[in-house]
Amino acid sequence: MGINAEVSKSGSETTLTTIRKFSRRVQGTGLVKTMRARRYFSRGTSKIVKKKHALKLLKRRKEHTRLVKEGKIAESPVRGGRILGHSQHKTSGQGESSSSTRFGESAPITR
Repeated sequence: MGINAEVSKSGSETTLTTIRKFSRRVQGTGLVKTMRARRYFSRGTSKIVKKKHALKLLKRRKEHTRLVKEGKIAESPVRGGRILGHSQHKTSGQGESSSSTRFGESAPITR
């Protein structure tokens, strides 16, 4: 695998600036990061460990959603700006507000 990172000196640019530009370009390719990761052998996790980790994660998510529904903890803000289960694009025909909360989220649960 060959990656070319070529930088040419332009006009009144100093040598130090050219070296910095080259360093940034090489860093952007991820080559140095990859080589440092390959420097020492690291064994991958086994299937059993991956499965246990996934099951633990599912259990924590289920417990968290249960506690949110019961109102014992506040709902954490959605990261990345997307709300799960909804399309990312808003239609122009609907008059949606710019707030990040959905209708009925702030209302307390009563029985």
